Amino acid sequence: MKKVFILPLLLLSYNKGYCQQWSANTTPTYPELIAHLQQLDKQHREIQLYNMGSSDYGLPIYLCVINGDKDSLKTFIKARNNTTILINNAIHAGEPDGVNASLLWLEQWISAGKPTKNRDGQDLPVIAFIPAYNVGGMMNRSSKSRANQNGPEAYGFRGSAKNLDLNRDFIKMDAVNSFTFARIFHALDPDIFIDNHVSNGADYPYTLTYISSMKERLAPSMQMLTYESCIPILREHCQIENFELFPYVELKGATPESGIVAFNDLPRYAMGYASLFHSLSFTVETHMLKAFPQRVQATLSFMNSMIAYAIGHSQEIETARTAAKDWAKNQTIFAYNYQLDEKQVDQIRFKGYEAIYPEHPITGLKQLGYDQKQPYEKYIPYYNHYQAKDSTSVPKYYIVGGQEQALIERLESNQIELTRITASSIKTIEVSSFIVKDYKAPSKPYEGHFKLQNLQVDKQLITLELKPGDILIACNQDKANFIHAVLQPLAEDSYLTWNFFDSYLQQKEYFSPYVFKEQIAEILAAQPKLKEAYDTRKRLDVKFANDEWEQLYFIYKNSPYFEPSFMRLPVYEVY
Repeated sequence: MKKVFILPLLLLSYNKGYCQQWSANTTPTYPELIAHLQQLDKQHREIQLYNMGSSDYGLPIYLCVINGDKDSLKTFIKARNNTTILINNAIHAGEPDGVNASLLWLEQWISAGKPTKNRDGQDLPVIAFIPAYNVGGMMNRSSKSRANQNGPEAYGFRGSAKNLDLNRDFIKMDAVNSFTFARIFHALDPDIFIDNHVSNGADYPYTLTYISSMKERLAPSMQMLTYESCIPILREHCQIENFELFPYVELKGATPESGIVAFNDLPRYAMGYASLFHSLSFTVETHMLKAFPQRVQATLSFMNSMIAYAIGHSQEIETARTAAKDWAKNQTIFAYNYQLDEKQVDQIRFKGYEAIYPEHPITGLKQLGYDQKQPYEKYIPYYNHYQAKDSTSVPKYYIVGGQEQALIERLESNQIELTRITASSIKTIEVSSFIVKDYKAPSKPYEGHFKLQNLQVDKQLITLELKPGDILIACNQDKANFIHAVLQPLAEDSYLTWNFFDSYLQQKEYFSPYVFKEQIAEILAAQPKLKEAYDTRKRLDVKFANDEWEQLYFIYKNSPYFEPSFMRLPVYEVY
């Protein structure tokens, strides 16, 4: 029989003044939030507030740690060596439910006597939360930017100071915030990660839904921990907390009755990023039409449920993560480009409201709505399975050209182990080189980038002479999933797709036809296979046969005069 662990703080009295404040229809400004936490830091040795680095806005991003070791260095050592939960709030600053829930949790914990053990004598994990990650969004405060959201009275904005959606920035790292987040994340190496949000979409009775990591992308031990241990126990505990836990409602069609789809948590997202490092990861999505105090309480209940799970299953969590790190070190195949398997469909019992299509009095058109007077409970399709469309053998090493400092800075920020080539270690080696054959750039930017699509990439064995500053990255490290996700060019969120290598996709040298055509006889004579290909195409392709430039370029591109760096990425594999 599974045992549900309840923290004593859930049953004790609390500071009504503060809790009433955080339970109302208001949320603090960023200065108010940090000032309050600084005061708690001064009053309680068990609560530590750390300035972890800057944001794009210029103000710091803070980390609040509970049950640390009363010393900054020892606290982070304790976090890495013990069960640790990291909670991220206000990545979208217009969704501040987690901000208030974290403050409520702190006040209740203080009022309960700051317990560090439960009734069975089991230890409280290290609990760390980022009070508000999107500082610029917090400072851009209004009551209008969330048109469909029921409270609070005023809140921040979704975009950052650079107008970035920070929940799309964990790979490209355009924001200063993202480097600060990486510093926080790797300093803690959290066993559990929670990212608090508010949803948009269909109307239904659930106050809170959750996103869990795509099971197919997880190490086997983390897949089992997430889906066979954690989620079933969270559901039990949330029932005790008087709310029903349900998966995130991402619609397959226009309404829930057409089915819901398990979210693909790509590495660009906070929880997808955390999953690459084998954290037990969840995104919380409260429902925008529920009252703000109700949403805050649901978020608090989820946090309490996760903390209770961590208390009762700390050894299981640590064992699963250790196994996952070993799995990452030793995997021989990296799978990517996961696609929804629409043939494999489960059924899930869903509580919803009947969809209606009344005629709008102004537009005169029938528009979708949901009638709360017509609730239903029925089974609906649940598309909960993905398949990797592509895979590749894992090399022993990657080599990255030392000139790619922006890329190397991001690898180092994520604490990837790498070796720099020095003058004394220079050598010539055979490597597998990536050659981009084709791609498509969108007509509009996405989060500051024209993210490349429809990529076609070939591999070619070449002899490479290493130079000082080039880096060597061994793949037998526990952060290998991150390494493959960014360096394999066809992976969904690779550095290639995010435009880190666009300069290599532009040709730098050409030729003057009137000069070059005097050389083509010599080139064709020296390359019989090229001459055969040229003659065949000229014979079969009428347009080619009548276009001097196309003919000369065909010969030029296949001659020794053509630049070898064109479309060749400065990333190489060593097998």
